Amino acid sequence: MNGKEDSLAKKTSAIIFAVSLYWTVSISMVFVNKYLLSSTNLQFDAPLFITWFQCVVTVALCWLLAQFAKYQPGLIKFPAFSIDPKIAREILPLSVVFVGMITFNNLCLKYVSISFYMVVRSLTTVFNVILTYIFFGEKTSHKALGCCAIIITGFLMGIDQEKGLGSLSIAGVFFGISASLFVAMNAIYTKKSLNFVENNIWKLTMYNNVNACVIFIPFILLFGEHNEIFDFPLIFDSFFWFTMIIGGVLGFSMGYVTSLQIQATSPLTHNVSGTAKAYAQTLLGVFYFNEVKTFLWWISNGFVLLGAALYSHVRNQEMKERHRQSLEVPQKDSGINKVDKQDNHSIISENNPSEFKN
Repeated sequence: MNGKEDSLAKKTSAIIFAVSLYWTVSISMVFVNKYLLSSTNLQFDAPLFITWFQCVVTVALCWLLAQFAKYQPGLIKFPAFSIDPKIAREILPLSVVFVGMITFNNLCLKYVSISFYMVVRSLTTVFNVILTYIFFGEKTSHKALGCCAIIITGFLMGIDQEKGLGSLSIAGVFFGISASLFVAMNAIYTKKSLNFVENNIWKLTMYNNVNACVIFIPFILLFGEHNEIFDFPLIFDSFFWFTMIIGGVLGFSMGYVTSLQIQATSPLTHNVSGTAKAYAQTLLGVFYFNEVKTFLWWISNGFVLLGAALYSHVRNQEMKERHRQSLEVPQKDSGINKVDKQDNHSIISENNPSEFKN
């Protein structure tokens, strides 16, 4: 009996640790990025450079972990740091989408408040449904579509309330919608690109960020951010660079803490935890920045949360039902052929380990 109790206690502790770590890293990353992107103390208008630097930090951490794994293989397992140009070219379509995703994420965060960030970024689930149909021809159930309708209602209501409060940014809304679209696209291309790196998510992270570091450079020059960097008065400030490095480390850590939470709980619980985290993040944003919101503004947030939670529940129930039906299908040819239909909605999940940056 004591053995079972100890086992349960260890499992509970592991779940609490994983969820707490995920919440801490994810919320901290949003606040650090918000500070870097739109703090009045910094006034550093170079979002592409900030995003590029976070990719550089990720590449550096991949190299460090690869070296550590090389000399201490018993303590850590990490793929060797080597770049094959052929594989890098195969990964390039994903990298282009990845650059769009993290750029629009950060631009959205630059123009909207942390409290409104959850609502303006809430359409990823809707784009998941649309892209599932476009890429895979898979239709979505009426229940799941109803959940999407709830999310869209909350999104539109939130925009209306934010406009009424005088704090609506049209640019922020555009970047938020674009980020949601690119997050859904990123998951599709991630699934395809994993085949080129032996299904190793860390190897894909390495190639993806190396490509991104190169892709960002011409855009930084094109939008004149190099002039902003040269004229920035705090360019040699140690606290500024410390914050930049912390932002990069947190971005890199998102892949690990996301996988850890899924491993300790389940994909459904991870989605529910992510939804709850987003609400806690909203509350922190409101209280930290002393914002005053209307009753209908909070209702709009409630619609987004309710729609997201119900969607996760509906998709989970549907997958269980398909699995049950596949087991009931009569076997043919001595049981060699079985129904093995992949749920493409699970491929383009909103919370996937490849979404490292927000």
